[in-house]
Amino acid sequence: MRLLAIVEYDGTEFAGFQIQKRGRTVQGELERALHKITGEKIRVIGAGRTDTGVHALAQGAHFDTTWDRPLEILRRALNAVLPNDIAIRNLTQVAADFSARYSATNRTYRYTILNAATRSPLAQRYVLSVAEPLDAIAMNDAAQELIGEKDFGAFGTPPRGDNTIRKMLRAEVKRDGVRIYIELEANAFLYRMVRRIVGTLILVGKGALNKAEFRDVIAKHQRAGQAVPPHGLCLIAVRYD
Repeated sequence: MRLLAIVEYDGTEFAGFQIQKRGRTVQGELERALHKITGEKIRVIGAGRTDTGVHALAQGAHFDTTWDRPLEILRRALNAVLPNDIAIRNLTQVAADFSARYSATNRTYRYTILNAATRSPLAQRYVLSVAEPLDAIAMNDAAQELIGEKDFGAFGTPPRGDNTIRKMLRAEVKRDGVRIYIELEANAFLYRMVRRIVGTLILVGKGALNKAEFRDVIAKHQRAGQAVPPHGLCLIAVRYD
């Protein structure tokens, strides 16, 4: 049977989700745990290939198994052998032709900024510290220019081929005390697209770029900002019909 796992992980010590020639990966740890519990050599397919250092609250991943006991027993057994920076939150049986990647209708990422004069050692694994005051209202206003089906080639590259058209469903910047959260929901994302969008929105927040200039960046009439570091980024949701 085919199962969909919803996986949470701290990406700090991982070289991304997908198995690499070198480095520890989320996919590698999941496959090792599955082999230990089931005795099967199982390939795990993720909804997205999060980069080195990127976290996930709800990454989707599917795999096939001959497991014939209750799924809750499998989930608990896997969590017992997985390392502390990975946990399977949920296991569900899905159709045989289901794909965690291609059946996903949209994905949501959140980037967190600590906008305070003093950095936070306890939070530094999960936030980007920016000491200079940022105008979150201006950032949110500019972010609305991202909504719709557009060419996002100014912000990233496609994982394969040359199609840079993506559909942004929601773009929101909100402040909660000293933290600023940037949430982007789209049908799919380009490589480093979120991190470069955030880097460009930070320029807006600092007053170095206005809304019209941000629109010019999308149209490739002006260069985008630098990609922010990965540790502030988290995949928070993958939606399926």
